[in-house]
Amino acid sequence: MKEAAEGDLPEVASPPREAPTTSPRAANAPPLTFRTRLLIRVAGWVLFALGRTWRVRVYGRRALLARHAEAPRAVIAFWHGQLLIAAWTLRQPTRGMISEHRDGELIAHLVSRLGVASIRGSSSRGGARALLECVRVLRQGADIAITPDGPRGPRHRFAPGALVVAYRAQRAIVPVGAHVDRAWRLRSWDQFEIPKPFARVTMVYGAPMAVEGTDVRDVSARVEEFASAIHAVTARAAALAREA
Repeated sequence: MKEAAEGDLPEVASPPREAPTTSPRAANAPPLTFRTRLLIRVAGWVLFALGRTWRVRVYGRRALLARHAEAPRAVIAFWHGQLLIAAWTLRQPTRGMISEHRDGELIAHLVSRLGVASIRGSSSRGGARALLECVRVLRQGADIAITPDGPRGPRHRFAPGALVVAYRAQRAIVPVGAHVDRAWRLRSWDQFEIPKPFARVTMVYGAPMAVEGTDVRDVSARVEEFASAIHAVTARAAALAREA
């Protein structure tokens, strides 16, 4: 029998979540209405009740969790449609880059309940400020989660923002992908995935990828390479799910 490599073995147990340390609200966002606050609270209860039924296996994350406090952080990159799944499985101190649009406000509050603090901004609003904040956070000791096809697509089109952040901070990108055996998929541009009760969720963290180049334009030209890496770990997740 072929001996399994460490990357082919799922984690036995997940460590506890990190508590968020910053407000999820965008700086210029209007106050949330009572109805919106109630919606967020109810959605949070539903998410936790649903998530506790999921049978989750995570591969390839041990190295990230085992880093000492002074070790370099990384950019965690996954497709927008798998944002909920990725946020549920994150355990290391992480801040997510989330849009300042109204839908981003809702997402930011929900993922904050999972221990993921927010950096608010996107390619279409507050982008330059958010990218600079991401670089600062990476250098100060937290990972950054970015959906490179967000906030509004096109689906699976890797925008260069994640590469620019990693290049400026001199940090690696870790591609992440998931497979869910049973899920609701919304009729949105990203086909947002919500695992059904008792779904089997398989998550794969790929090897860190260095972002090297002579300048920002040079590294930005590598988007297809990094998109392929996310597709590869997503396919790997599907293969591991079939083997289980």
